[in-house]
Amino acid sequence: MPKPATANYGMTISITSKDNGMKGKFPINRFERIDTPFYYYDTALLRKTLEAIKAEAVKHKNFVVHYAVKANANAKILNIIRESGLGADCVSGGEIQAAIKAGFPSNSIVYAGVGKSDWEIELGLEKNIFCFNVESTAELQVINELARQKMKVARVAFRINPDIGAHTHANITTGLAENKFGIAMQDMEQAINTAQQLTNVSFVGLHFHIGSQITDMGDFIALCNRINELQDKLEQHHINVEHINVGGGLGIDYQHPNRVPIPDFKDYFNTYAKHLKLRDGQQVHFELGRAVVGQCGSLITKVLYVKQGTAKKFAIVDAGMTDLIRPALYHAYHKIENISSNSAPEPYDVVGPICESSDVFAKQTELNQCERGDLLAIRSAGAYGEIMASQYNCRQLPTEYTSEEMI
Repeated sequence: MPKPATANYGMTISITSKDNGMKGKFPINRFERIDTPFYYYDTALLRKTLEAIKAEAVKHKNFVVHYAVKANANAKILNIIRESGLGADCVSGGEIQAAIKAGFPSNSIVYAGVGKSDWEIELGLEKNIFCFNVESTAELQVINELARQKMKVARVAFRINPDIGAHTHANITTGLAENKFGIAMQDMEQAINTAQQLTNVSFVGLHFHIGSQITDMGDFIALCNRINELQDKLEQHHINVEHINVGGGLGIDYQHPNRVPIPDFKDYFNTYAKHLKLRDGQQVHFELGRAVVGQCGSLITKVLYVKQGTAKKFAIVDAGMTDLIRPALYHAYHKIENISSNSAPEPYDVVGPICESSDVFAKQTELNQCERGDLLAIRSAGAYGEIMASQYNCRQLPTEYTSEEMI
């Protein structure tokens, strides 16, 4: 079996000779033997991305990076990320279990989430996780009581809503006062004072997260400025903060997954290093998700029919919004490539088989001429793709393969 060609990350996908069954980074001859739709993960790219993160983060001795498990909890992906030395950011008990199973040390796990149930809190306590990111004083009281019952002291950070609007889709903005997340700034001191009076919680930090798919560094600068203001205010009341968690949110280039497969982590980390006024001994925690795994995944789907409509041509594929919901949910753009064809491009609406009008991956997108049986790659699907799949219409969940398995 020939090995897949190494991806050339500075160039667009090109056609190689037909005898090795490759088109760019995709092993077509192997794909043709696999039932579609399925997710394909380029683990070489994932490892390069992790190397880039570590190379930049290590320049700042007080930076600690956690992977946001909600982006992709595939066991193979988690194992690679754990091997790289990143911690884990979880938003459910199930994610804590997945992280522990993948081998993440419990003392590298932070647990956020606006609605933590008792069993999830108890799990975090039993595993002695690094920190609970608390979103309300009501939650703080519950954590204190559950910790008391287990004769433990839970480390807690308060998630503060900084009332900052990120330049991203409204559905993935989390830092505005109108959002459900976090504690209002004016309630921060009271929440900290409450924590300091409780016997089974220990206040260790502040947590922020303003949204996702952010590519404007100005949004992160605004967050730094707000954190600086809040720290100054706390110091006036002799309150010191050991850990500052700035969340994640760094976006990827959905338009050019071949030319820009790895985000600019240097600019991202330098933005915080330059604008965040840290106190002696403070650690800064990051919770990167999409930026880690987004570009390494593609959804591979087969053309079932090419249908000529009244005014447009449809490529009807066997993947649907059950496999990748982002276009239907957010009107999100994903680059789509016909990896079976060398023919001249034509405009298509790429649609799935689900009985919903919103089951559309792209409208009037240019693809190499499509025929029944052609394979399409829906790119940049490594984050919030497989993890959000459903069985609506009684469909099967998509399978997944890695580039290492295609060798």
